[in-house]
Amino acid sequence: MTTDTAAGVADRIEALDWERLTADLDALGFAETPPVFDPAECAALGSLFDDEGAFRSTVDMRRHRFGEGLYRYFDAPLPALIDDARHAFYPPLARVANAWARRLGEPGDFPDDLDAFLERCHRAGQRRPTPLMLRYGAGGHNTLHQDLYGDVVFPLQVVTVLDRPGADFEGGQFVLVEQRPRAQSRAHVIDLCQGACLVFPTRVRPVEGNRGAYRVAMRHGVATVASGRRTTLGLIFHDAA
Repeated sequence: MTTDTAAGVADRIEALDWERLTADLDALGFAETPPVFDPAECAALGSLFDDEGAFRSTVDMRRHRFGEGLYRYFDAPLPALIDDARHAFYPPLARVANAWARRLGEPGDFPDDLDAFLERCHRAGQRRPTPLMLRYGAGGHNTLHQDLYGDVVFPLQVVTVLDRPGADFEGGQFVLVEQRPRAQSRAHVIDLCQGACLVFPTRVRPVEGNRGAYRVAMRHGVATVASGRRTTLGLIFHDAA
């Protein structure tokens, strides 16, 4: 059942300036929203990190040479606030995903509804939820990567920071790196605001060239946290095998 708080978050997402966000995604490869989660919601979400029963797995980044810190994948059923945000973000992002696919000469056939897309994932054997929470202390960081968990991949994802930059932690900027063909890599370093969301590509984005659109590979990570504690929530729309 949808809670009043979760319904409020869904309403805020639906009311975002999607025309501007879509234009930013096309021009820059990423888009920042105003705050979607309020401070109380950020605190409530952040407190979930210590609830072992909310998660299906925990990954120590150092052990796998992914960086320094911990991340945890939520188990089903997702907390209502997260599930509603995931469902609310998906429809406008599916429109972007379909437009990007057509520009790249691919089928633009992502369904309008998240549940229909998740059913596609499940038919492909991808049944494990992928929304996750990440926590870093001083010295924490995340190496450049892509969140790919099977053959079915949704081309956009969302991240928000739950702690207060400049108050709860210093450093820890979000980093996006794009690799254009036959060119040096370009980095975007983004200071996230508490509760605001960043939409960015999962794997590639289209860029217009002299002969039409071409694919630009994107990877993302987190710069070193100088001090304090940084907790983030990631919304990935495809499930994992």
